[in-house]
Amino acid sequence: MHYKELKEVYKELNTSEKGLSSEEAKKRIEKYGLNEIKEAKKISPLKIFFSQFNNFIIYILLAALGISIFLGEKIDAVVIGVILILNAFMGFIQEYKAEKAIEALKKMASLKAKVIRNGQEQKIDASELVLGDIILLETGDKVPADSRLIEIMNLEAQEAALTGESVPVKKAIGTLDEKTPVADRYNMVFSSTIITKGRGKAIVTSTGMDTQIGKIAEMIQATEAVLTPLQIKLKQLGKFLGLAVIIIAVVVFLAGTFAAGLSPIEMFIASVALAVAAVPEGLPAVVTISLALGVQRMIKRNALVRKLPSVETLGSTTVICSDKTGTLTCNEMTVKKIYANGQIIDVSGQGYAIKGAFHINKKVINTKNFLKLLEIGVLCNDAKLNEKESIGDPTEISLIVSAAKAGLKKDFLETKYPRTEEIQFTSERKLMSTFHKINSKEVIYTKGAPDIILEKCDRILVNGQVQRLSKLEKKKILGINEELANNALRVLGFAYKEGELTEKNMVFVGLQAMMDPPRPEVKEAIEKSKKAGIKVVMITGDHIATARAIAKELGIEGKAIEGKDLDKIKHLHKQVEEIAIYARVNPEHKTKIVDALRKRGHIIAMTGDGVNDAPALKNSDIGIAMGISGTDVSKEASHMILTDDNFASIVNAIEEGRTIYSNIKKFVKYLLSSNLGEVLTIFTAIMLSPFFGNALPVIAIQILWINLATDGLPALALSVDPGEEGLMDKEPRNPKEKILTKDMIISMVIIGLIMMIGTLFVFRLYLPKSLEYAQTMAFSTLMMFQMFNVLNCRSEDKSLFRLRNNKWLIGAITISILLQVAVIHTPLALFFKTVPLKLLDWIYVLLISSSVFVVIEVIKLVKRIKNDK
Repeated sequence: MHYKELKEVYKELNTSEKGLSSEEAKKRIEKYGLNEIKEAKKISPLKIFFSQFNNFIIYILLAALGISIFLGEKIDAVVIGVILILNAFMGFIQEYKAEKAIEALKKMASLKAKVIRNGQEQKIDASELVLGDIILLETGDKVPADSRLIEIMNLEAQEAALTGESVPVKKAIGTLDEKTPVADRYNMVFSSTIITKGRGKAIVTSTGMDTQIGKIAEMIQATEAVLTPLQIKLKQLGKFLGLAVIIIAVVVFLAGTFAAGLSPIEMFIASVALAVAAVPEGLPAVVTISLALGVQRMIKRNALVRKLPSVETLGSTTVICSDKTGTLTCNEMTVKKIYANGQIIDVSGQGYAIKGAFHINKKVINTKNFLKLLEIGVLCNDAKLNEKESIGDPTEISLIVSAAKAGLKKDFLETKYPRTEEIQFTSERKLMSTFHKINSKEVIYTKGAPDIILEKCDRILVNGQVQRLSKLEKKKILGINEELANNALRVLGFAYKEGELTEKNMVFVGLQAMMDPPRPEVKEAIEKSKKAGIKVVMITGDHIATARAIAKELGIEGKAIEGKDLDKIKHLHKQVEEIAIYARVNPEHKTKIVDALRKRGHIIAMTGDGVNDAPALKNSDIGIAMGISGTDVSKEASHMILTDDNFASIVNAIEEGRTIYSNIKKFVKYLLSSNLGEVLTIFTAIMLSPFFGNALPVIAIQILWINLATDGLPALALSVDPGEEGLMDKEPRNPKEKILTKDMIISMVIIGLIMMIGTLFVFRLYLPKSLEYAQTMAFSTLMMFQMFNVLNCRSEDKSLFRLRNNKWLIGAITISILLQVAVIHTPLALFFKTVPLKLLDWIYVLLISSSVFVVIEVIKLVKRIKNDK
């Protein structure tokens, strides 16, 4: 399409400058498909199922199955076979759910595109773009599809993703030769490239796999899912446990066969069953599900985590570096004061409603003497405001609203005084200028930081007359700027110039001061952060007085400094702990702040929304982009996106991150302590076999059953346990902390010993009645021990008798108990070699197995009493 005239392009794609209708777009999606790069072939559900058998311990179990068949032990063979399939099925469900959950998260993080549909500007998912759509592009956007440019304003694009060329490409309107190489097609923009300067309008010519990047899709195929640090630690732990358990299984087999004189076949199958039961092979899948479910819960709290490792890091966050505007504040600016003609004028009205008037000493005044100020605010402005919605920067929207209160309409002025060129605002320049044709004259309108504007001016407009701007007058204006900023107002200066269109020797017109009130929920969130041992730092481009005023209102405590002072500090890390407010800073300063905090050992969450924020977001431990106001570049560089741009959502995400990590530790403790109880029970019974009648308290099939009934559902239910009360009253977790802490290991050993003692006591007590009776009692006791152990593991230090807040756990425990009753009191008893139990037996089982809960509760109580002292 680069070689055709624009008229031909419109005709061929059957579209116009007004774009497509929604109905036509739907038809084209049905015809051409979604605007997506096809991913590498996904693992089929069947492959996931059979991968469950790709496990060394399962190989041993399969060998046991073969031996049982060879020896004619049909019942044993059937039960082992069924348990193998059920185990694979449980593992399959866990992995398949994890895959689906991660897939859903990828879709939620999808790119957005600004498009003209039904003649109006809209934001849609980039995947819904079709041929002929008219898209709007601006600095920081990621181009959503290959498109032919139809309007541009100083447009440049970074096309390294496509061409490998790192220098931005300057774009132009025009027609090129058909054989022009991709890298030289300056009249086109390409999917996945970045707009680095200016803005433009383009018509979509290729989507999905037909785009240039689609043609080389192998280069950008979705990479394999990377394991999180926690998953890697757990995998290593699993390997260690696997090796340890195999050694124990060999020792058990040898001890049972040669020391206790038990049947070698029985001991082989029992050893294998013990090894299978002791290794928590489903742990990685449970962790993935836990992380993915936690991320989905975060989405409900307006925080979209893009990378799973970030969930773990969130719980360790010690500092939140937050932008002020829109994150700590409401981001709905309202002009409250105007300075013009040597007077401060009050402006009434609230938000974006065009209702209000201009007052001096509470008297409504005529606006004719400061219309130029309002006019500059409207024309040097990229925002849009209509009855349905407001699009653009809230500061710019507030300027449109203040002008509308004086009867100046943006659409009318833009038609009357069209923009011919512009110099875009950057955080370094702190200025924006637009060029206009006014009554055959070329005029430049500029707005920006008052001190920077005043440096560019040598004249001033007073009541329609241009006068010389003296140093004394400049000092007075800066004093008024200071006064307004001290009242938590954001102040912008306005200037213009006719003739020579440069940002020098301009005419100063006045100031507009707007207020962006703090979000009501932020103060509480900051207080919550303090209790959680998290420092909150404000970073803003605003005046230091405005920053101080907002910080004071929100409860942010600490020293305030400006960007220019920051540049003078050689060893920032020595002072960084005292500073809580950074004003008048550039995005480059953010990286310096991150580096200084990191030298002090902090884990840093950093917010950002602009193109220049990307390095700081990438460099921080948790880069947080703004979902509403953020550029595509900042979102791509981030670890997390706030869908509501609200600081409180960061704190909620940290709380959720802590909850997820806490839950992972809960089910690791549950699985390992329960498995330890089984290993100790079998091992001790063999070592003391004469005392236990040279018999095992539980046979191989029963061990496998316990593993199946208790390791799946209860562990998963723990992963959705609500956050404990007081979770945000603790200091952040050390990221180097091991999963198995010293206290946790001690607790697990105590739990394992209680299970062993209780199970062997019941077995020995019932042994005189009959071996099958004693084994059924021991089997039930060991299983019920694990149900009480689930309750233990809900908290490290608190008593948790309330189960109502986790209905999934109640369900999991109920199902597991019902399954246990089924293998004893139904025909299944034949396969599991159990006998029916009386009501009194069950009461006895419950009393003995509840001892693990009682003992651990007593230990927790003692800990609490010691800590209170």
